[in-house]
Amino acid sequence: MRLDGKRVLVTGADGFIGSHLTERLVRRGCEVRAFVQYNSLGSWGWLDEAPADLRRDLDVFAGDIRDPHGVRTAMTGCDVALHLAALIAIPYSYHSPQTYVETNVIGTLNVVQAARDLGVERVVHTSTSEVYGTARFVPITEAHPLQGQSPYSASKIGADQIALSFHAAFGTPVTVIRPFNTYGPRQSARAVIPTVISQLAAGAREIKLGAVHPTRDFTFVSDTARAFEALAECDTAIGQTVNAGSEFEISIGDTARAIIELMGRDAAIVTDEERLRPEASEVERLWADSGFMRSLTGWTPDYGGGDGFRRGLQQTIDWFSDPVNLGRYKTDRYVL
Repeated sequence: MRLDGKRVLVTGADGFIGSHLTERLVRRGCEVRAFVQYNSLGSWGWLDEAPADLRRDLDVFAGDIRDPHGVRTAMTGCDVALHLAALIAIPYSYHSPQTYVETNVIGTLNVVQAARDLGVERVVHTSTSEVYGTARFVPITEAHPLQGQSPYSASKIGADQIALSFHAAFGTPVTVIRPFNTYGPRQSARAVIPTVISQLAAGAREIKLGAVHPTRDFTFVSDTARAFEALAECDTAIGQTVNAGSEFEISIGDTARAIIELMGRDAAIVTDEERLRPEASEVERLWADSGFMRSLTGWTPDYGGGDGFRRGLQQTIDWFSDPVNLGRYKTDRYVL
C-alpha cells in the first residue's frame, strides 16, 4: 500500500514525533487529519510552529484520545491511522500511574476499536523500547522478553497487546512500531538530550542529571518519522512488532560529554537525586537490533553510528540554541 493519495489520521500530531511525522506526510501530498489534544487556548502544540502554507493544508481535530466518540469521529473517512498519542514521561508515571492506563491503554483500545468498526486499511501503533526493560541480551530483537519496570512501560505493554489482540481476534490491520530513544528538535526537556542542551544553552556550568551509566540507542526524529511511513506502506508488516533504532549504543554520561564538547562549553556533570529513578525501575541498557525492519522495508537510519549521532546532536543543539526555541523551556527547574 502507498500512502500517496490516502487520508491519514495522526493521533498525537501536536507532540514531538507526531508533529515531525505530520509535516512530513503533508509535504509528500497526503491528506492529513491531525488529532491534537483539546485545550482552552486552541493550541495545536508544535504544529502551531509549522509554516503557514503547511498549516493551511491540515485538517485539525481537537479532542481527547480517552474519548471513544471523539476518536471515532476523528477517524471517520480516514484510510490510515498512525497512533502516537500517549503519555510518555517516566517520572510522571510514578506520580500519576492511573492517567497512563487511561491514556495509553484505553486510548489505544479506542483507536483499534474505531479502526475495526470503520474498516480502516492500516493502523500503526506506537510502542517504546522501554517495554523491554534492562536488556537481557543485546542487541535487542523483537523476541526479547517484555519487562514493565515503570508504570509507563507497563501501560505501553498493555497498549501494545490490546493493539495486537485486535489483529489476532478481528483481523484489524495493525502494525506495532517500537522506536528506541528518539531525539531531535522540539523534544521535551524531560528527555536527557534536551535536558543537557537546554541547561548549557542557558549558561549552566553544572549539568544536573540522574544516572549517567545506563546506555541508550538514540534515534534521530527524522529517522523515526521515516520508519512510520515505511511500516504504514508495508503489507507484510501487518500483525508484526518491529524495532526502529539506530543500532548504536552510548551511555548517558558519554552523551552528555559529547554535547558539552559540541557546544564548546566547560561544564561539570552532577547528580540530582530528584532525577534518579527507583533502583529497580532504571533501565540499564537499551541497544536495538533493527534487522527485521530492514528486511521488511529496506529502512536504515540516516543518522546511524557515532558520526550520525553527532550530526543529529548538532542539529538538535542548533535548534535549541535559537533563543526563540530555548525560551519555550523552563531551564531553571526540573519538570516531570
